[in-house]
Amino acid sequence: MIKKVMSLLLVLSLVLSVALTGCGKQNQNTTPEQTTEETGEKTEGSTDQKPAEAVKVGMVTDSGTIDDKSFNQGTWEGIVKYAQDNAGVIEEKYLQPSGEQHTDYLNAMNDLIDTGHTIIVTPGFKFETAVNEAAGNNPDVSFILIDGQTHNGDGNFVKHDNTVCVFFNEHEAGFLAGVAAALSTKTNKLGFIGGMEIPPVQKFGWGYQAGVAYANKTYGTKAEIVESIFQGTFNDVAAGQTLAAGMYDKGVDIIFHAAGGVGVGVFNEAKERAEKGGEVFVIGVDVDQYEAGKISSGKSVTLTSAVKGVDTAAYNYIDAKIKGSFPGGEIVTLGLKDNGVGIPKENPNLSEDTVKKVDETVQQVLDGKLTVPATQEELDAFLK
Repeated sequence: MIKKVMSLLLVLSLVLSVALTGCGKQNQNTTPEQTTEETGEKTEGSTDQKPAEAVKVGMVTDSGTIDDKSFNQGTWEGIVKYAQDNAGVIEEKYLQPSGEQHTDYLNAMNDLIDTGHTIIVTPGFKFETAVNEAAGNNPDVSFILIDGQTHNGDGNFVKHDNTVCVFFNEHEAGFLAGVAAALSTKTNKLGFIGGMEIPPVQKFGWGYQAGVAYANKTYGTKAEIVESIFQGTFNDVAAGQTLAAGMYDKGVDIIFHAAGGVGVGVFNEAKERAEKGGEVFVIGVDVDQYEAGKISSGKSVTLTSAVKGVDTAAYNYIDAKIKGSFPGGEIVTLGLKDNGVGIPKENPNLSEDTVKKVDETVQQVLDGKLTVPATQEELDAFLK
């Protein structure tokens, strides 16, 4: 009887030992990185911390190319600078649409959105209806519309909390360009070549005319804009060169272009003449175009540039979105008082006296003593 009891106890002991060993092995296979079913979160022992991904920023080009030395390029440079100044924060990409219609712009934006881009930058009024549609369809994507406002085709502003619309006082930049041109011309003959006859380009032209008139009245210059024309596109380089040649042949020695890629042709003509010893100049637009005017001697045919901060706008509103202060739903206008327009800080082809007088003009505007005309009607009244 005792032997049977002893045998039974031995069997029970062996069974218990096996069970305990199995539990021990199960516990050893449970790692500190095990996630909970309810939250999917790591337990305190986890060391697998994935870094935040870069925000994808996409840009769609307007008429012309990314290297148009004007509006597209200026906007893109602002995006690239942000990426350089903030390593790893954004990942940038641009697309050139297949055409210049509503659907072309919309398709390009959708392509960027489909590949994870959550900030879209669009330079130009042609994007207005396309951004309006894209913004409505993609509330989680932020849009920066430069030189335009969202509407559905009737021109009436449609507010989107995920979109900021940025405008500039181009007339103020054009005004300074006009003053500089009037003070710098040797033939007293000036020209203007615009791209499409749209409000931003018109405002550059109106300001230019007013600036020349102001310089004549205030500083005793005798300059005259003898020819002003809108070419009709922003990408016909050959037409720009032909128009510039015609003006220079008439004795014009300074041409202000507000024409995007058409302006490349203006520069080409001026540089060809300068290489042969001619003394002609171009006033650039949107960005500092001094480098665009350089010839083989290292000199430049760029007198100055009527700058508007498209690069700064792209940079600042990307930064605002990243930092949680994006002014969605707003229309913002940047002028001299915001450092949003003007001429470059460095102007090698302007005399010290000209720079001084342009600075005086800026101060007159900032002090409210001088109002630059922004419409044809205001220009007409200004010129009386």
